[in-house]
Amino acid sequence: MRQAMLLARQAWDAGEVPVGALVVGADGSVLGQGANAPIGRSDPTAHAEIIALRSACGHAANYRLPGATLYVTLEPCAMCMGAMLHARLARVVYGAPDPKTGACGGVIDLPAVGTLNHQTTVVGGVLADECGELLRAFFRERRQQSREARVQAASG
Repeated sequence: MRQAMLLARQAWDAGEVPVGALVVGADGSVLGQGANAPIGRSDPTAHAEIIALRSACGHAANYRLPGATLYVTLEPCAMCMGAMLHARLARVVYGAPDPKTGACGGVIDLPAVGTLNHQTTVVGGVLADECGELLRAFFRERRQQSREARVQAASG
């Protein structure tokens, strides 16, 4: 998760919401990684998890990643969780919960749907305070920049 947090920081540095993801194979090797990039790529699917999955699948030369674990700093959304289920990941480990778009219990719970043709183990709350604080600090900074811009525009 610490490595995913470093990737989240890279996203922040690029002006993106700080979310990082890492796919680790059953043998412990890193198969893929990603940092949030929907703004920079002008792509609503460029979430950290999707980028990490694409990288891992390319590395494995397979669209399925049995035995792999994806670590992500924020609870996955429905799009990302759907992709993880299609990739047949063994496990998803996330940091901070997402009460607005989380699909692992935050808003909906896709992994709990027993009729899906693949079940993925989900573990949440790993370094949740640190992952959450990274997001809170990012948005605090954004709000402060926005306030400063409004004041400057009004006095301009």
